[in-house]
Amino acid sequence: MSGKIVNLRGLKCPLPALRTRKLLSKMAAGETLTIECTDPLASIDIPNLLRETGDILEDSARGEDLLTFRIRKK
Repeated sequence: MSGKIVNLRGLKCPLPALRTRKLLSKMAAGETLTIECTDPLASIDIPNLLRETGDILEDSARGEDLLTFRIRKK
């Protein structure tokens, strides 16, 4: 897996989405970002954020206590 992996575990809504927005704003087109978080609301907030920004959710996974989102900057 290429790109940056960011651990946002333990942060509560809306922090995972806000931090993701900030990270994406500093990235170049085509770069990837993987977010790891534990807040169940991120499964709603991150896709909503990407609809706003136009960036691409390439993959998402839900483990027992972990959500992961792989995002490509558009």
